[in-house]
Formats: sequence, C-alpha cells, structure tokens
Amino acid sequence: MLIQTLTPATRTPLLALAKRIADAGCNLSDARVSTIGADTSLTLLASGAWDAVAKLETALTKLAREEELRLTHYRTSLREPSGHLLPYLVEVVSSDRPGILVKIVDFFSRHDISVEQLSSMRYQAMQTGAAMFQAQFTIGVPDKLHIAALRDDFLEFCDGLNLDAIMDPVKF
Repeated sequence: MLIQTLTPATRTPLLALAKRIADAGCNLSDARVSTIGADTSLTLLASGAWDAVAKLETALTKLAREEELRLTHYRTSLREPSGHLLPYLVEVVSSDRPGILVKIVDFFSRHDISVEQLSSMRYQAMQTGAAMFQAQFTIGVPDKLHIAALRDDFLEFCDGLNLDAIMDPVKF
C-alpha cells in the first residue's frame, strides 16, 4: 500500500504512521521523507498479507480523520525488476536560471532513460552570493545504450548549457 501525506514540518506524522503500519501487522518496505520549505512530505510503502493491508486501510482512514491530515493511500503492487536498466548517478551544478531542470529531464527522456530519483534545490553560494542550482539524479540507463557515447553526449549537452556535471555508475 502506498501512503502519502504532506504536513507542516512541526507536526510530521511519521511516527504515528509507522506505528499504525506495525500495529496492522504490515511491514514498512520503503520510506521517503523530505522537508521542503515549511512542510514535510512522506511517501511510505507498506506491505503485508491481504487482511493486514485491509486493517491498515481502516487505521489510516481513522488517523487522517482524527489528526486532520491530508493523507492519500491506495493499494499498489511491487515494481517489476527491470534488469535491463543500469543505475547511474548524475550530479549537476550551475548558476541558477529558469528551465535547467526541464532541459536535463528532456535530455534523459529523448534517450529513453528513466529518472528513478531526483533531488534538486536552489541555494545561494556562501562565497559569492551567486544564485546556484544543484540536482542529483538516479537514472536507469537501458543496457543497449553505449555508455561511453551516452556520457559524451550528456557532458557535451551540459557544456553547451554551461552546467558542471558528472555521470557515474551506482556502486552498491
């Protein structure tokens, strides 16, 4: 079951949700917690037997009502393993300007590369005060693509946009 909520950071329901998942007899299979601005986003994946998942659904509905949470939950299935996708880590840093992220995602899309995870932010450089952009991607590269050619194309693409970037295999 996929569970998502967005709350003020001061009242994150992580502990309450983790307890409800355990009390229902389910396992917390995956969790993503991210504080963005003054809010916290939770995305949790719970798994268990059908009766435990049904019990969790009831508990979540009750929790959302009692705590006045914006909570979405629905039954999902595990992702099919895609053994033909090679995991790569991409990091990009540049001066901030509109549209950088769109151009990077478009590059990956045109090469049939899936974005598995993305974290990006805008910040002010401590040394100079310049507005900066930073992004970290985990991508799935189809094994049929020639890695050296892809890396060359990507780095050339980044050079054309004046982006500093690296692309390395995930090593875990």
